[in-house]
Amino acid sequence: MTHIARRMFELLEPICLVTFLADESNEELAALGHRTYWDGYFASRAAPLGRVPAQVVHAAFYSFADGEAARHIPSAWETIPPEASVAARERGSAASVRRILGDGPAGSPGLVRAADLTAKAATNAPTEGRVMYAGMRGLPVPGDPVARLWHCATMLREHRGDGHVAALVGARVGGTEAHVLDALAQGIHPPESFGRIHHLPKERLAAVMDGLRERGLVDADGRFTEAGRATKQRIEDLTDELAAAPYEALSPAELDELVALLEPISAKLVGAGSQ
Repeated sequence: MTHIARRMFELLEPICLVTFLADESNEELAALGHRTYWDGYFASRAAPLGRVPAQVVHAAFYSFADGEAARHIPSAWETIPPEASVAARERGSAASVRRILGDGPAGSPGLVRAADLTAKAATNAPTEGRVMYAGMRGLPVPGDPVARLWHCATMLREHRGDGHVAALVGARVGGTEAHVLDALAQGIHPPESFGRIHHLPKERLAAVMDGLRERGLVDADGRFTEAGRATKQRIEDLTDELAAAPYEALSPAELDELVALLEPISAKLVGAGSQ
């Protein structure tokens, strides 16, 4: 099942990415009154958790630097109810998927079936230890097939993300350290130039790199050591293993069918860059 978990991640991720890369979701959130992209991001993604403090959002999101969540939570909710932000994110994301796919594929029986099978997987995994996933499970599943496909793909993304956090915690790799390892795995050097962390204070990045060197995960030039590459691979392998549970709800025939249905949908989104 770890193989199918990785394959499903590859197929579903382009559906989820429209939320962050396409215009419609950001436009919907801006229309509510969110002043910046990140106000809308934090408000809409964290909203399923309820009106929790910034510390809880920081812990659940894991990969953001200290203080970043607090710049948006709870201020992003002070005049805009969390429920409104969730609805705006769903409307915008579904609109993006529909636009990229076109009216024919978006309204096809194949997409409806893909949405139904994705929903079956997404609503049949244990919630224990899965904070972000549990929050999403508390939201109603949309009736519209395109919105349902996006919603359930995003639910599975949060389920996988919760498992990834557990794998990182087990490996004693913090959020910023995780971005460094991701950058190196993508061939980005120096890793401090990675878009997710390049804006952080140089002193903070230097401390992170020094810590990774002390652990033998990166070398003096800031590149992977053998131990670092092996650690990154163990994290990814465990993430796949922990992401497999939802797909146990589907029969082998249903899994094969879902992969076949998602492949052309995902390819169209990848071709558009999910935007």
